[in-house]
Amino acid sequence: MAEQQLGVLKALDVAKTQLYHFTAIVIAGMGFFTDAYDLFCVSLVTKLLGRLYYFNPLSEKPGSLPPHVAAAVNGVALCGTLAGQLFFGWLGDKLGRKKVYGITLIMMIVCSVASGLSFGNKAKGVMTTLCFFRFWLGFGIGGDYPLSATIMSEYANKKTRGAFIAAVFAMQGVGILAGGFVALAVSSIFDKKFPAPTYAVDRVLSTPPQADYIWRIIVMFGALPAALTYYWRMKMPETARYTALVAKNIKQATQDMSKVLQVELEMEERAEDIVKDPRLNYGLFSKEFAKRHGLPLLGCTSTWFLLDIAFYSQNLFQKDIFSAIGWIPKAATMNAIHEVFMIARAQTLIALCSTVPGYWFTVAFIDIMGRFAIQLMGFFMMTVFMFAIAFPYDHWIKPDNRIGFVVMYSLTFFFANFGPNATTFIVPAEIFPARLRSTCHGISAATGKAGAIVGAFGFLYAAQPQDKTKTDAGYPPGIGVKNSLIMLGVINFVGMLFTFLVPEPKGKSLEELSGETEVEK
Repeated sequence: MAEQQLGVLKALDVAKTQLYHFTAIVIAGMGFFTDAYDLFCVSLVTKLLGRLYYFNPLSEKPGSLPPHVAAAVNGVALCGTLAGQLFFGWLGDKLGRKKVYGITLIMMIVCSVASGLSFGNKAKGVMTTLCFFRFWLGFGIGGDYPLSATIMSEYANKKTRGAFIAAVFAMQGVGILAGGFVALAVSSIFDKKFPAPTYAVDRVLSTPPQADYIWRIIVMFGALPAALTYYWRMKMPETARYTALVAKNIKQATQDMSKVLQVELEMEERAEDIVKDPRLNYGLFSKEFAKRHGLPLLGCTSTWFLLDIAFYSQNLFQKDIFSAIGWIPKAATMNAIHEVFMIARAQTLIALCSTVPGYWFTVAFIDIMGRFAIQLMGFFMMTVFMFAIAFPYDHWIKPDNRIGFVVMYSLTFFFANFGPNATTFIVPAEIFPARLRSTCHGISAATGKAGAIVGAFGFLYAAQPQDKTKTDAGYPPGIGVKNSLIMLGVINFVGMLFTFLVPEPKGKSLEELSGETEVEK
């Protein structure tokens, strides 16, 4: 086989790191910042929603969301995300990355604002509105996954491509952190302005009516960063790889990249023959695709699926785990506003100390260690720390040992992000052909979201105590937090095994990885 690569793509692969690289990281990264903020901010306000709309004055415990409502509020955005990843992933390969990128951003802005509004002020109207718009918010977020990853991989040079895609993904950590800071700020202001007694002192007054504005402000704030980047997103040129290899307009690709790279690029004479070679234009459901990319696609989908079961069940239900070990006081000893503050404080500390550093460790080391090593190490360490928490769980819940529990729990987050949570996002954007890259990333990401849905819905029920008298209102007995954590440890171990199906893209051009430079003599 003779290896041939278009000159314009070679120029991109060997280009020095320039301002346009960092501009692309910021533009794509702000989309991801918004994604993470919107997906995870709901976990900060679910307890408040329960107090506001499901208050029972005869109950010794504050109101809480019924099981089916809690599952819908936590999971509906993930269902939307799954659908959006498949649809926009496919559309990104059909219409181009840039066109579809603008559509997803508009959806995110509109649905973020609409999520904080409601039809009426009764529980049914509020929850129906919230779930409806969070589904479509998730749909827009879903499109951002394959498009952000694909755009960054196609813009980057091959030497630092891993770090650039990882930097876009690292904005997810900043988004989670921002959600915590916004919740802390809003709840602090309301706590000072509208002081209220604890639930144990006065059940009615413990939830002032003004608290209804808190969750709405937190949820709607996600529209702001997305709106700020819309103009810049629309000014980005289409990626050269899409223009040359998919649209087959090499002249346009050369002109676009000449401006971006600020160098004079010439178009080769045989370029048209290379991109129009029928042997390199096989489809997603062809035997040729299965032969070349079947196992890598299985590796990408399976590892992302298994990772997200563990990652999302941990992230969405941190507050329940912290309550179980006593790190957040019992709900009856707080008023509604103070409870939001305590949950936000706990999640912000975890994000600050473990989640965010984990992402940036990946940025620093991915082009040195490689994707495979980081993913394998991450799954292994997550398994170790999950078992270290789960088996001696009764030891960790004693008051004297709670700090140790939080440290161990933080380390599982650190190695999720300095590990498979980052690499499962990066690799599918590198190893598939340009005309199928966005689609295959969308398929991988959607499989991950299927895992997130299993984690979000499954953990909600599984973590309930085995004793019927201790379960939350409306829930059947589960297997308990301890056994749930053991299950997550096993899932991480299986993820480590499936990592062996994933190839190592470090230091190779995208065309070399996908086989798009291969033309028979």
